[in-house]
Amino acid sequence: MELDPRRLTVLAAIARTGGVLAAAEALHVTPSAVSQQLARLERETGLTLVVRGGRRLELTPAGETLAEHGRRIVEELTAASDVVSELTDSVTGTVTLASFVTAIAAVVAPALHVLRSSHPAITVRLVPEESALDRLRAGTIDLVTVELYAGSYRPPARGLRDVALLDDPYLLVLPADWTLPSGERRSTRLRGAFELPWVVGPPGSAMRSVLDRLGREVGAAPRIAHEAAEFPAVFALVRAGLGVAIAPRLALRVGASSGLRAIDLPGLGARRVAVRHRAGRGEPTRAARVVLDALTTRAAEVARH
Repeated sequence: MELDPRRLTVLAAIARTGGVLAAAEALHVTPSAVSQQLARLERETGLTLVVRGGRRLELTPAGETLAEHGRRIVEELTAASDVVSELTDSVTGTVTLASFVTAIAAVVAPALHVLRSSHPAITVRLVPEESALDRLRAGTIDLVTVELYAGSYRPPARGLRDVALLDDPYLLVLPADWTLPSGERRSTRLRGAFELPWVVGPPGSAMRSVLDRLGREVGAAPRIAHEAAEFPAVFALVRAGLGVAIAPRLALRVGASSGLRAIDLPGLGARRVAVRHRAGRGEPTRAARVVLDALTTRAAEVARH
């Protein structure tokens, strides 16, 4: 019996993504094409390869065994494509990237603008953040920008790797005509800030976590006046004189900062912006590595200014 290697790669995609729809997205084909290839593979082998039920497909032991062979085929094909690219000195392919707003504006968009000229054969597709890390693990996304925080950082799951782009310090943001109590001591200025009304993010957000930590340091609870999830809304409320806020520097750089005053108060901390990708044989692809290099180069430029 001669097996079609394409059908094994389809089975490997189902194993990786957990379903026909997700496998179709990863392979850039229709769901019916995935179902047909799976059905043909089962007929050719005479084996039951998946257990159908619910939204996910569970592979049988026979399915897992054949899917592993499919994974090896995919790895070899990826490695072969990289060799061809190196021999011909050309890089081609599509790279799917998920990112958040401030990273898109400051790093991703400028990097892709340069990449379009330097590597026109690479297509980068930007997609929403929704379920991005799950889709990264499933193989339907190649790169994801993530925010990492000191004290709560957990290494990525096995098979994933983080590449740091830059550290983005938090700033205290006030209306342009507001001031803090004078004095050289940080605690005095910080305690004075806690006497002002605050515009904060929702519970669990980075802005709220930073503020809670500072409150514990000075032994005071902030007077929360407003909650807003997006930085443009936060800045609009601060600009209107309705409170003060904490925001990362990139958010101020890409937003309208007129009417605002930003103070680099020691101890506010920073978020680390990184790119997460799959790590293994053939991962990331050569095209994805080129995109990652472009993001790293642009991030270094941002950090210098």
